[in-house]
Amino acid sequence: MAAASGVVAAPPVCVLVLGMAGSGKTTFVQRLAAHLHGQRCPPYVINLDPAVHDLPFPANIDIRDTVKYKEVMKQYGLGPNGGIVTSLNLFATRFDQVMKFIEKRQNASKYVIIDTPGQIEVFTWSASGTIITEALASSFPSVVVYVMDTSRSTNPITFMSNMLYACSILYKTKLPFIVVMNKTDIIDHSFAVEWMQDFETFQDALNQETSYVSNLTRSMSLVLDEFYSSLKVVGVSAVLGTGLDDFFVQLSKAVDEYEREYRPEYERLRKTLEKAQNKQKREQLEHLWKDMGSVCVQGNTLAGSDDASAMGPSELILTRGTLDEEEEEERESDTDDIDHEVTEESHEEPAFRNFMQETRMKYQRRSNPNE
Repeated sequence: MAAASGVVAAPPVCVLVLGMAGSGKTTFVQRLAAHLHGQRCPPYVINLDPAVHDLPFPANIDIRDTVKYKEVMKQYGLGPNGGIVTSLNLFATRFDQVMKFIEKRQNASKYVIIDTPGQIEVFTWSASGTIITEALASSFPSVVVYVMDTSRSTNPITFMSNMLYACSILYKTKLPFIVVMNKTDIIDHSFAVEWMQDFETFQDALNQETSYVSNLTRSMSLVLDEFYSSLKVVGVSAVLGTGLDDFFVQLSKAVDEYEREYRPEYERLRKTLEKAQNKQKREQLEHLWKDMGSVCVQGNTLAGSDDASAMGPSELILTRGTLDEEEEEERESDTDDIDHEVTEESHEEPAFRNFMQETRMKYQRRSNPNE
């Protein structure tokens, strides 16, 4: 209908869901997909975790259908993490097909949700994770969602560790970033928001810690102050489904941020790459032209023709095969002087004689079997 009415459908928003193992990442994806189905806006769901046993949500594309995780471990002699990395690397070699599937479904799905492996470092710091992230971000509005376990972040040092990891992912992906503080049904996330907004409150919580790590955390909190100021934070309960409306509000802001800041950067990088490729092609053509020109000059010098010296490579190619008849007669092969019939007979005669002798001996053996 959109194509028939002349209205171009907006590209889908790619939501890359990352998170530590046990943070409720897969449960959050399930709740997100169920919420969108309830809004009559079915998402396009992609599972990139090859080691998951059962998916609690229907996936349009499942890496387990393409790569067998346990077979990869057996064939390459790998452990669990190595098997996941290798499975992702194998899947990344065919990710261009996934991009085509997403393009075909962009009229039907407004959101593309990507669930990543539970071992967050496997996707974040691997080559395949970078390839997949950049492929999506270069074609569609993409947002990174970092799912954080709120109940395990009540300790200020653990909270700071989570924030440092979130900061590293932000600078690694260079994409709009949303921190989803999950499991608010267990504990409210207001304490974490207060720690991010009020430096003194976080310092008071750190005073209860006496280890040397508290001093490092106190210093790092000053460094992350600017990171907190531009960070989008949402409290969500994946079990109860609360906070999803606020999440989609922040998601729309992140998409606007992508269109305003990130897409121009990607377009600039793409144009720079195209210019570099075109420059390389021109240089290769110039080298080829020079090489062909030098061959032409050398050939004309040997021939001693003044008229042919002005010809370029293209004219030289066109003149091939149109030499004068006298030159053709001079360049005829020396093998024309050989009498081919005599040569063939000289080879055939001993061969035929040997054949007749072998046949005669076989006949004699058959006629005299007692000998």
